[in-house]
Amino acid sequence: MADFTLKEKESFTVLGIGTELKSDYTDYAGINKEKADFWQAVKQDGRLDALKAIATNDYIFVVNEAVNNKMMHYAGVMTEESLPEASRVIQFPKGEYLVVKGEAETSEELSNMLTGIAFGQILPEAENFAYVGGPNAAVEMGQRNGLVFGEMWIPVVKK
Repeated sequence: MADFTLKEKESFTVLGIGTELKSDYTDYAGINKEKADFWQAVKQDGRLDALKAIATNDYIFVVNEAVNNKMMHYAGVMTEESLPEASRVIQFPKGEYLVVKGEAETSEELSNMLTGIAFGQILPEAENFAYVGGPNAAVEMGQRNGLVFGEMWIPVVKK
């Protein structure tokens, strides 16, 4: 099984700019294309830079959340401020989180890799904890040795 830890986290909020993913949840290629197109757009039109400018730290959050039966995907940051283009304040609950660490050549590769490991390997094999919904995030924390590094944070409950 992949390397992971369980960590207690305080509740926190992330200000996000989002998009609805319209592909079927089993269509990984379609979902990944929608996510890639979204990230390219928020980088090019300056919305990601606007978020970064008001962030309380250097972390970039790649958030997935079901909202009103829609699969939503957000670019977000931790901040106390607001932006007109921001579409949601995302509440992450206090509690236990599955934390998976990794590094990759790009932000997109990091997010896809961490999501795949967490949802494809760790959670299906976990015997003493489970994901029961709520927002989850791949957190880009910085760069070192030419690679992007970060963690996947998924709220879990003990079984």
